[in-house]
Amino acid sequence: MEFGCWKGSVWKEALSAYKCRIQSLAVKKKKPQLVSLDEFYCTELPSLIQERNPNPFITTHELSTLMQWKLTRGKWRPRLLDFVSSLDDVVVKSASQKAFQSLPDISKAVSELTVLKGVGPATASAVLAAFAPHLTPFMSDEAMEAALGTSKNYSLKQYLIFANKLQKKAKELSSEGESFTPSDVERALWSYAVGQSSEPQLNQDTETKPSRSSKRKRKN
Repeated sequence: MEFGCWKGSVWKEALSAYKCRIQSLAVKKKKPQLVSLDEFYCTELPSLIQERNPNPFITTHELSTLMQWKLTRGKWRPRLLDFVSSLDDVVVKSASQKAFQSLPDISKAVSELTVLKGVGPATASAVLAAFAPHLTPFMSDEAMEAALGTSKNYSLKQYLIFANKLQKKAKELSSEGESFTPSDVERALWSYAVGQSSEPQLNQDTETKPSRSSKRKRKN
């Protein structure tokens, strides 16, 4: 699935497979906790944050669990988890509250969160996506590769470009009769990429060879 694909049905199919991809990845990585971590991030955390209106925030424990989700779904970097787990709860609550209040100014919102040790633009994007999925997608490597052609730059500038592209894609897909948020677009891209990487290359060169199969230290 190319990023330029305009068919909402194709994106919906990839998005619908997200939970299955999570379960498959949990088995492949031998990390069964990924399933419950993803449930926490996608369902429980957004509800917890919204319950705290009109001044929503997250706690250190929630940020730590979010980081576990991010590292388990992506690349495991334990030092980041150590950093965020040791943050003072008052500091985390204050920074996240300021970040949420800064939206829709994404640049300011990210900057409010990256004052926290261990939190770079990618982790900040995960926090913001849990609060405002209609505005701020998570900066995953898979979605970055699809949208920008690279996942090597975790800067704020790069995130703003990334978020803008996914906002436009969500608007484009929603105009086709479906309903997409930028976070939906990210999950669809992630789901598709993980599905592609896990499928065996059984159909490669089957006509000519029917009997034989052809055979990134950053704070973010």
